[in-house]
Amino acid sequence: MNGVDTFRALPGAVRLLLVNHLVGHIGFYLLVPFLADYLLDDLALSAAVVGIVLGVRNLSQQGLFLVGGSAADRLGARGVIMVGLAIRALGFALFAVGGSLPVVLAASVLTGFAGALFNPAVRAFISRDSGAHSAQAFALFNVFGNAGSAIGPVLGTVLIAAGFRISALVAAAIFAVLAVVQWLLLPARPLPAHEHGVGADFATVFTDRRFWAFTLALMPMFALQSQIYFLFTLQAQDSAGPGHGPAAVAALFVVETIAVVALQVRVTTVLARRPQRGPAMALGMAIMGAAFLLPPAAAGIITFEGNSVAGTVIRVAPVVAAAVLLAIGVTAVQPFVNEAIGRFAGTRLTGTYFGAFYLASGLFTVVATSVTGAVLDRTGGPSSWPPALLCAAAGLLSAVALLRLHQRNLLPDNTISQPDQEPNVERDATATAYDTNSPGERR
Repeated sequence: MNGVDTFRALPGAVRLLLVNHLVGHIGFYLLVPFLADYLLDDLALSAAVVGIVLGVRNLSQQGLFLVGGSAADRLGARGVIMVGLAIRALGFALFAVGGSLPVVLAASVLTGFAGALFNPAVRAFISRDSGAHSAQAFALFNVFGNAGSAIGPVLGTVLIAAGFRISALVAAAIFAVLAVVQWLLLPARPLPAHEHGVGADFATVFTDRRFWAFTLALMPMFALQSQIYFLFTLQAQDSAGPGHGPAAVAALFVVETIAVVALQVRVTTVLARRPQRGPAMALGMAIMGAAFLLPPAAAGIITFEGNSVAGTVIRVAPVVAAAVLLAIGVTAVQPFVNEAIGRFAGTRLTGTYFGAFYLASGLFTVVATSVTGAVLDRTGGPSSWPPALLCAAAGLLSAVALLRLHQRNLLPDNTISQPDQEPNVERDATATAYDTNSPGERR
């Protein structure tokens, strides 16, 4: 089944959310890549203050994922999605009219909080509505998101010529229109019964040892994926040489996006033929880890000197190949991770489970990237072995942990949760065996 057939096979609400994901990424990336320059040049803020503004946006999004997920379960994913889109429209509009630090900070908080609302809500809605096609739906979710991430900066480059405020207003208008479209077209779904308070929901999630074993095993996924913005970018700039760095980085992102868009549905279709997802996710994490070994290995072999275009291409090729390999690993693991989170959650706490997973993964990514940067600073540069080995080890350890969970039957199977199913009822069958293990193994 190709991507078009897969898209057509999905429920109408899921198709709508996939298009929403594409357009939302376009709106986001036509503005955000140019935000730092606007704050530095137009508002004359210091680099330290710019770092705080950007950090506040990330913190308000990553730190509140659990809140957004819980709100989706309690209030309904449809309403939370619409509110999140409307708040992001307001945040981007503030960037357009604001010329002071307090206004810019408020805009950053709003745009981040908006993402914390609609991101887990969208995933919860897709997980519940796509049923047996959950993995395929999340495969297309990845494709649409990557396509939007590629189109957005191109459109932003055109708009930024008319000024940052025009770009901000266009981005705000995109999210405002998306909010209205969801209000008109996205169907409401019955809310599962909640007999206890939010605290009981959180207690259910945070005491689910199977889920947290899974989460700990998969934490490196986003940390490794984010290295295309950090370690791989530095490697591309370092390998390209003077004058060719920006072009090398652009080629890196373009090729990586093409790889995801071209391969995601095919890879998911092939791997989804097996009902057991653990080996597929382990394979993906192993491939992601192996990708980091290519640049330092090639650095010891390729010694092409000179600043010609041909020389630059030869030197940068291993980094681009590593990005493609990383993308292949992502296509193998990410859709099944989102599918598994929905299986862990059942139907009552889907948003809360997604929020908890993405909160933990986001915090781990911040720590892992900081550690990678510290290792890089103390070694021989971005193409040296220590940071590469650190990332490769993270991918390999994740793969081993996933295989271990698979062997112990601690991963959810590929069955569809029933509407009246309480979350995590499948874990009872293995709870006794799980409890007999040592405390160290429970991690």
